[in-house]
Amino acid sequence: MRFKDIHGLETTKSLLRSAVKSNHVAHAQLFAGMPGSPALSMALAYATFLNCENPTEEDACGQCGACSKNQKFVHPDVHFIFPVSGTKNVTAKDAKSQLFLKEWRSFLLTTPYGNLQDWSEIYGGEGKQALISTKEKTTIINDLSLKAFEGKFKIMIIWHPELMHKNAANGILKVLEEPPDNSLFLLVSEQPDTLLTTIISRTQRLNIPSFTDQELSEVLTSAHGVESSRAKQLAHLADGSLRTALYLSAQIETDNFNFFKQWMRHCHQRQMGELVDQADEFAKLNKAAQNTFLKYGLSILREALVSISATQDKLFRVEGDEKTFASKFGHAISTDQFQSLSSLISEASYHIERNANSKLLFMNLSINISKVFMKK
Repeated sequence: MRFKDIHGLETTKSLLRSAVKSNHVAHAQLFAGMPGSPALSMALAYATFLNCENPTEEDACGQCGACSKNQKFVHPDVHFIFPVSGTKNVTAKDAKSQLFLKEWRSFLLTTPYGNLQDWSEIYGGEGKQALISTKEKTTIINDLSLKAFEGKFKIMIIWHPELMHKNAANGILKVLEEPPDNSLFLLVSEQPDTLLTTIISRTQRLNIPSFTDQELSEVLTSAHGVESSRAKQLAHLADGSLRTALYLSAQIETDNFNFFKQWMRHCHQRQMGELVDQADEFAKLNKAAQNTFLKYGLSILREALVSISATQDKLFRVEGDEKTFASKFGHAISTDQFQSLSSLISEASYHIERNANSKLLFMNLSINISKVFMKK
C-alpha cells in the first residue's frame, strides 16, 4: 500500500510526508477514522513510506526490496496486532494475531477498507466477539525488543485498539510511552474516544477524514467501471465509506431515484393500483437492494429538508434531477411530515433486515405514507 493507492486526502498525506521529511515522526500515533474511512490504508501507506529505501518527495518508490515486501505485508520490521476470536481450529483461549497472519494478509490484499465483519468472515470467526487478548501484550513487547532487520523503523500496527483487553492495554503503557529506539506504534481506531485515557495521552492523534462524495464517485468510475450518474448516487448513499460504496455497486442495479419519485407521487395521489405494482417490483429485489432503496429514500428526505435551509447550496449532496426533485419535495411538505416519513421508512428498513414479508411491508408502508400526505 502506497499513498498513491489512496484516492484524495492530499492534506492528510502531506502532513505525514512533512513529519518524515522534518524528522519529527511521533513514536506513537493514533489514526482515527470512521468505519469505511481509509484509516488503516493510510497507516499501511505511511509504514511503507517510512521504510522505503528510495522514497520520492511524494511517496514510497514501490520498487525497492522494502516496498516489495510491504506490498505483500511480509516486511520483517512491520508487525500487526488485530482482534481475533476462537474458530473451528483455534480455541478462544489460544487465539492471537500470530496464528492468523496468513488470513490477515489476504484481508489486507482483498479488502483494505473492510470492517470487522469482513475480517471475521475471512479468518472464520463469524458470529463471535473478536478481541485483542491479554497475551498480545507479550507479543508486542517481544517484537519491539528486537533490533530492526532491514528497515529504518520497527513498526507496530494495532488495528482496533479499542477492542484490546484492559490488562493488555495497561501492560503496554510503558513501551508505548518509551519504545525502543526507532520503534513506532501506529494505532488505527474507529472509536478512539473509547480508548483508555492513558493510551490516548501517550499518542499523537491524526483524524483521517472519510472520502467525500466526489472522491467516492471518482473511485467507482475510474477504478471499478461504474457509470457516472450511478456512481454519484452510490457515493451519496455510502456516506464516505468506500467499503459501502463498493458493496452497493455490486448489487443489482436499480434506478432508485425514479422508483422513489414515482412512489412518492403514487402515495400522494393515493393510486393504489400503481402502488400494488410497485410493491410487486420491490418484492423482486433482493434484501440488500430493498434496504438500499429505503436508505436512498431517507437520503432524499434529508436533501429535501436541506432545500428549505437558507444555506441550502452549501449543504446539498445531490445534483441535477435529484436536486430539483428534492427541492420541490422539501417545499411541499411540513416539518412534521418529514419526521413521520423518516420514522416510517426507518422502521421499514429495520423490519426488512429481520426478514419481514417485503411485499406486505412495502404496501403497508405506502398506505401509511399516503396518510401522512393527507395531514396538513
